[in-house]
Amino acid sequence: MEKEGQASAGGKTASLAAQVMELAYSDILIHMRFFDVALAGLHPAARPGLQGIATDGKACYYDPVYVLQCYRQDPGMVVRCCLHMLLHCVFFHHFRYDRLDREAWDLAADIAVEGVSLELGLEGASLDRDREAAGALQVLKEEAGGITAERLYRYFRQMPPSAGEKERYRKLFCRDIHTLWVPAQRLEATEEQWKKISERVKADLKSFTRARTGLADLEKNLEEATRDRYDYGQILRKFAVMGEDMQVNDEEFDYIYYMYGLEHYGNLPLVEPLEYKESEKVKEFVIAIDTSASCRGSLVRAFLRRTYSILKSGENFFTKINVHIIQCDNQVQSDTKITGEEDFEKFVKFGKLKGFGATDFRPVFAYVDKLKGQGEFENLKGLIYFTDGYGIYPERMPDYQVIFAFLEEDEHRAPVPPWSIKVLLEEEELEGEELGITRRTGIQEERIQAEVTR
Repeated sequence: MEKEGQASAGGKTASLAAQVMELAYSDILIHMRFFDVALAGLHPAARPGLQGIATDGKACYYDPVYVLQCYRQDPGMVVRCCLHMLLHCVFFHHFRYDRLDREAWDLAADIAVEGVSLELGLEGASLDRDREAAGALQVLKEEAGGITAERLYRYFRQMPPSAGEKERYRKLFCRDIHTLWVPAQRLEATEEQWKKISERVKADLKSFTRARTGLADLEKNLEEATRDRYDYGQILRKFAVMGEDMQVNDEEFDYIYYMYGLEHYGNLPLVEPLEYKESEKVKEFVIAIDTSASCRGSLVRAFLRRTYSILKSGENFFTKINVHIIQCDNQVQSDTKITGEEDFEKFVKFGKLKGFGATDFRPVFAYVDKLKGQGEFENLKGLIYFTDGYGIYPERMPDYQVIFAFLEEDEHRAPVPPWSIKVLLEEEELEGEELGITRRTGIQEERIQAEVTR
């Protein structure tokens, strides 16, 4: 009889919580119709024992008991939690969790979506501490330069908050659980779906904002979320050429005959191994570093380490290479020639940056043309220019590929020449390389499972 009563109470709790979640979804939809597709892609799903609200990009998981407790305390809290979690998905916060400092990203992402929630001013979703939260947001906006997760993350990495500040931020801005934010590569299909949803929200928002102003933070976060991101390793492979590499060609070498000869005729193999094979690797290219005052040395070094790491880990270098690292502000300051891995590693560790004046891209291209005229390059495939973009571009197109690599989009920056490629790199990814942040996904998954089922 007691078990039947418990089952009946549990069923009533589940039913009431489902109704509260339905009301919260309806409240968001009625006032912000541009979230219709996003809400449809994130159906509510009860998960008793979760002790909060969480998402993995596929559903909105909620603990029925927690939802009813929140509703009893403040009906607006449930609406706010749902909106908070929805914005995480729209801004792709859960897809980048495996590449970043998770504590800093948790904090930055929560603050960013709460900033947008306050900006939206949804009726019935206001909380008692919103005024205090708005004051904290204003200070952070001035110090970090904006309220997007990306900007806040960079700010927290450069200026880590104290333990007291972290606790205050969590009380003001934390609304959901992030333990289901699994590594991005496991959710590729879901990520593509959310990209389409975010683009739809971005388009629908234009008609909505005609009759309303004050949604700047939402628009900036959407711009950041939907901008194109690039595989830097794939970009570097554009500079690869075919050539002979001194190594055994496993595709043409038969080990059976080779071992047969060694076994039966002493040290006389029947087939000699081929000492080379045709392979496509990077042999010659130029890395130009903008050393004007606006480019920070730590990010330049991180960029070089990232480049070196990709080439080294993927065995993309020929044994002998010809890479020039040219430093330039408004004139060429130095040229370091790299002929092998040892040279690259030495420069990355001990090389010093020179310059810090104004920016002019033309001297680098003139200098490279001079090197080509002197026979320094046999088959130069490309040049990567790491810069903030505030400089004078050359007018003439060179006979090799050119990539201008930036850290963030800037509407005030002049467009790159039509014959070049513009690439926006991830500062978080570069900083992760700089600090050697490693992730053990297997351990993390066990930790996630333990927290969810606890």
